[in-house]
Parts: sequence; C-alpha cells; structure tokens
Amino acid sequence: MKVTSLQIKNFRGVKSATLLFEGHTLMIGRNNVGKSTVCEALDLLLGPDRLRGYTPIDEYDFYNAEYLNAEGERIYITVEGVITDLTQSAISTFGRHIEYWHTGELRLLAEGEIDAVDQELVVPAVRLIMKGWYDADEDEFQAKTFFSHSPDEDEGELKEVGREVKREFGFLYLRAIRTGSRALSLERGSLLDILLKVGQFKPKLWEDVRKQLKDLNPPLDSSIGELRPILDNIEARIKQYVPIDAEGSSTRLFVSQLTREHLRKTLSFFMSSSVDQSPVPFQRLGTGTLNTLVFALLSAISDMKKDSVIFAMEEPEIAISPHTQRRIVRYLMESTSQTFVTSHSPYVIEKFTSDQIKILDRTNEATLTSRSIVFPNELKPKTFHRELRKSIAEAMLGKAVLIGEGATECVVLSAIGDVLEEAEPELHPMDLSGVTYFDGGGDPSFIAFGTFFKGIELKSYALFDQKQRTAEQNARIQSSFDIATETTFTGIEELLAEEIPVEVQWDFLVEIRDSGVLSSCPVPTDRPADERIKELTVQVLKPLKGDPLVSGLIKKCNVNQLPATIVAFMREVYAQHPRPEDVPPIEEIGQENKDEVTIEGSQDEEEEITE
Repeated sequence: MKVTSLQIKNFRGVKSATLLFEGHTLMIGRNNVGKSTVCEALDLLLGPDRLRGYTPIDEYDFYNAEYLNAEGERIYITVEGVITDLTQSAISTFGRHIEYWHTGELRLLAEGEIDAVDQELVVPAVRLIMKGWYDADEDEFQAKTFFSHSPDEDEGELKEVGREVKREFGFLYLRAIRTGSRALSLERGSLLDILLKVGQFKPKLWEDVRKQLKDLNPPLDSSIGELRPILDNIEARIKQYVPIDAEGSSTRLFVSQLTREHLRKTLSFFMSSSVDQSPVPFQRLGTGTLNTLVFALLSAISDMKKDSVIFAMEEPEIAISPHTQRRIVRYLMESTSQTFVTSHSPYVIEKFTSDQIKILDRTNEATLTSRSIVFPNELKPKTFHRELRKSIAEAMLGKAVLIGEGATECVVLSAIGDVLEEAEPELHPMDLSGVTYFDGGGDPSFIAFGTFFKGIELKSYALFDQKQRTAEQNARIQSSFDIATETTFTGIEELLAEEIPVEVQWDFLVEIRDSGVLSSCPVPTDRPADERIKELTVQVLKPLKGDPLVSGLIKKCNVNQLPATIVAFMREVYAQHPRPEDVPPIEEIGQENKDEVTIEGSQDEEEEITE
C-alpha cells in the first residue's frame, strides 16, 4: 500500500497543502519549511497508536495556535490521504469504504463514473481523514481518524477508523534523534511494544516478572547491610502514630511498584557494544549505534509485514557513517511498499531517482507546495546522477548557486571569494549565506544547469566567457540567471593574464616552475618582458583546468590586485546576500538596562541609598 495524495489544513506551520506521491519519496527543502510536519501528519492519519494518548494534539498543533475563530467556532486540523495499491486483505477489511483512483488524471472518481471503474488506469483506493479540534465542553483537544467515504453512516456522519484497521497500513515513523529515548523500553507504543503486537507475541511476561520481584530471595531490604535496621526504626516511629498489626516487618523495599504499567517503564534493554564492555542501558550507547539499533528494530517490524509497510524516517544520516546511510536507504526502498525520507545528506539523496525527489516550499500564505525535478533538454538524467553527490545535492539544499562556466572558473571564483571575505569582514561568506560554487561544465552545459536550478527556485548567478551565441541562447541565459556576467575574454586564463598585475603573475609562474608540477614547463629562469609573462600565464593555466593550483595565483593577490571583472560580479552577488545584523553580547544588553535604571524618591532616600 502507498499514500498517493495528502491534503493538510491548519496543522502547525501549514495552513494548507495538497501533495501527490508516486511511491518512495525524498523530501528536501530549507529548515522549517514543513518536512517534519508532513511526517507528523502521516503519523496522525495512519499511526495506530498516535491518537491513543491523552493529548494527541495541543494548542500549538493548530496553525498559529488558533483553534477557535472570532465567533468562537471550532477550527479543525484536517489531514486527508488517499491510499492505493491495496492488498486483498485491505480490500476485504475496508469493504464499502473503497473508492477508485484514476492514476492518469490523479483524482478520485466521482459519483456517476461507475463505468470507469474497469479502466486500466483506475485502481481501488481508500480515503481517510484525521480531524483534530478543541472540545469546549470538556476543555480539552480531540483527534480522531475517519473513513472519508462512509456510505453506511447517517448523512454527514463518518465512520471512525480503529487501531486494528490502521495496522493494515503498517505505518512506522522514526523521528530524528527523538525516538531513541524509549524505543527499546516496553512502554505502550514503543517500538519493542509494537514489535510484540505485530508479531502477535503474548508472553506471560508481566506476571512472571512481578512474581520474581515479589519473591526475591533474600529480600532486597535485608540483603543491603545496614538498611534493614533503618527501616525497622522508621517502622517503629510510624507505629507511634498509626496502628499497624502486621506480623513481622510491615515495610519492604522493591525495585518497582510491581504494577504492569510501572514495570513497562522500568524494564530496560541492555547491550554491550564491544568484547571488553559490560552491557549498559541502550540509552548510554553512542548516538550512531543507538540510531542504528532503533532502525534495526524497525526493520524487524517491517519484515513481519512484508506486504504492507509505509515507512517515514527523518534524517537517517544523524551520527551514522555514509555507508550505513546508504544501507539504510537501500533497505527501505527494497523492503517497504513506500518510504518517506527527509534528509540533508548527499549520501542519502543520491539513492533516490530524480522523479522520487520532492522539493518542498512554503508560500507567505503558509501554503505548502512541492516541486518535482524537471530536466532541461540538454541536461540528461545520467549527468544529474553523476554530479549529484559532489555538487548538485549541496546546491539543492542551499539558497543559491554561483556557477562558473567551467572548472577553472569555479576554482577562481571560490578563491577570490576567500580573499575578499578575509580582507573585508563586512562581507558575509558565501558558504554561510547558503551559496554553492558550482562547476557548470562548459558551454552550453552551464546554461542547462542554470535553467535547472532556476526551475527548482534557487537563485542562480553565472560568470562565463565571451562567445558567439544565438539569440535563443542569450535569452535563456537572461531568463535562467539572476545575475549573468559575460566577460570580454574568450577564456578565463586570458582574463586573469590581463587583469592581475604582471609581478603577481611572475611570482606565481616561478613557484609553478620550481615545484615541478608541470612535466614540460615553459617558464624561463630569467624574467621575460611583461607581454611574454602574460602569454606564459595562459600557457601554464590551461593544462591546470580546475586544478586547485590555479587558486595559488589568486591567493598571491591583495584586494586591489584581484581581477576587476570578477570582483565586480562577486560584489553584485554579495549584495544579494548581506551579512545579518550583529547581535550584541548579553553582558552589553545587561549594561544598557542597568544604565537606564533610575531611582526616584526624596533626597533623604537618595542619600540613604548612596550610603
């Protein structure tokens, strides 16, 4: 089974959202855009235990914390989802609640379209809706899940979906970091508890544990040296005020209250992570081991429900090595019917195909939207995946992309940024502004990448060589980039040779010659004429395409010696990403408040205060 459509209203930071999914989905986007909100909405809708708690929702689960309108009427949180790819078991369970989804038109069939049910693109579906509201009579919040299509109920009424029915979907949710604290306890709703229920294991655990603790021999209080006399003394003092007729000692010491609920909270999973280590409570293991351990437990649950597991997982990369990240994602995509993942890791992102990636964004009106990746004609999917881990993933997770036409331009732009930022602290560093330096791969590839990044609504900037281009290419450049600077040179090497002082170039050439990095270096021992030095600079730089050694020429420049064309371009980019205002130290704030304090009163009071 898989979630095909999800609508969210008035939930947390999302006023409205309509999202469509085709299967495994990677959700990316800026922080606080709503990725976790989507996962939480799925949990409210499909999680069998999420709504069992006393307060499944609270004030701040409502958009802007508004759960009553100006007239005092209820405002509802609603999460509605369409689930397709139903198993035969699910179809039997849902019975008359079944509807039909048109996979080509991405919609449910309406009344009167019964003849379309047998079409190839039409599949059975079930639609659920979770409603959350404030109950003024009880002064508390309620949340329940219903079948949106409830033909057997009275008009306007919906049939509630029970926990056993929800278990048909096999929904599992692993939150980032937060799950580990109770995952391997036996508290209700913990992963270990879910594992026992999914596997229908019903051991006589609690009665056996209660009996063992109750009949502990010797009793805990008598086995701890001086403790029994202290308890006897306390008991004697109590008897002075409260008549106690019990034979022998009336006080006992246990490690638990011996109720099943308390045992659920106190029993803990111990584990040793190496040969020389004694077992310790699982919470004391390293974060990476703990997260992997929790995932292992989820995989055990998943294996028990091979036909139907919908899995949501936040940031599987936290404290986990790259190869383990890849293993986790591979497992999810091979062993679950549908996986929702949020991530900022290129090692996770690269495991998803472009059609499985959803870029989330939120408008100023709090409408959550999603975009799929669309490739320009010149940008092939294989190019996308080849560049994904090392550059595209970083760019997609940022705010803007600064594209150099080729590898050398990219190295030069980055190096000039370093020099400018070190010399002028008022400039906000590109990497801190979320701007990624990107190798455009030459002409016309850099235009295709600009179109691609603009298509996923990233700011894009380009520096490129002078060249005869068609009117269509020039129009695309202007439409694909927020700032597009064409130099007056046919190559970056010629630009550097003309705009960097000759003495700086000669120092660089001598350094290259003496290092021996070039097998056939044209740089002579004696300094030639200035024009010859410029020619040598071009000759030396061209074989070093994209080599970090190129940055050595830039690093020898002070701010006034940097190439003016590139500096002017860079300053335009910096202007679009200004440094945030400085926040004064707390002690300065305290000093300001102290300076503002005035004491009013009589002269005698002031003299007394002075004394």
